Parts: sequence; structure tokens; C-alpha cells
Amino acid sequence: MNRIKSLALGALCTAALAGCNRAESPAEVSRDVNDARQEAASEVMEAREDAVEETMEAREDVIDEAEDSAETAAEGAYDVALEEAEGRREIAKEACEAMSGTAQSMCKDEADADFERAKSFAKSQLDAAD
Repeated sequence: MNRIKSLALGALCTAALAGCNRAESPAEVSRDVNDARQEAASEVMEAREDAVEETMEAREDVIDEAEDSAETAAEGAYDVALEEAEGRREIAKEACEAMSGTAQSMCKDEADADFERAKSFAKSQLDAAD
């Protein structure tokens, strides 16, 4: 009797498994294929949109970094130009010490005027960089 039950159970399982692998109708297959195509197309479109958005954000970040870098470079160039102009002014004023009276005063005034011109030029370069 156990043997009959085992055979019956085996036959039942075989029939159940065979039912799982039954062929679908052409209409069902067509609908499933179309659904899969639409889902795949939708996912691809979404991935493309995400990629474009991420690329644009990355490009904006690069542009911002380039602008920051250019600004930093311009500020550095301005600082260097001021220091060079200050150095030239101090050297010129020391050279003016060899003179006396009005000549010395005019020489120092000229050194100061040269410094102001150099400072103004450096400022205009900084402003142009912005």
C-alpha cells in the first residue's frame, strides 16, 4: 500500500511540474515580450537621463573649480605685483638718499607715483580677471 501511495504521489508531482512548464499562447508571449521591451526601453531612457544629469553636474563642478582656480591665480598675481612694486619703491627711495633738498623730495615723490601707477595697473589686471 505504501508503494501505491508513493507512486501516486510521484505521478502527482510529475503532473504538477509539467504544468509549470506549459507553453503560453502566442498572444500571451507577444504581450509579455512587448511589456518587457517597454520596461527595458523605459529603464534605458531613465539611465540616459540620469547620465546626462550627472554629466551636467560634473561639468558645472569643473567650471566652478576652474573659475575658483583662475580667481586664485589672479589674486596671487596681484599680490606678487604689489610686492614687486613696493620693492621697487623702497629701492628707489633708498637711491634718493644720495640727493638732498628738493631733488631728494622730488625723487621720493616720483618713487611713490611709480608705486601708485603699478598698484593701479595690478588692480586693473585683477579686475579684468574677474
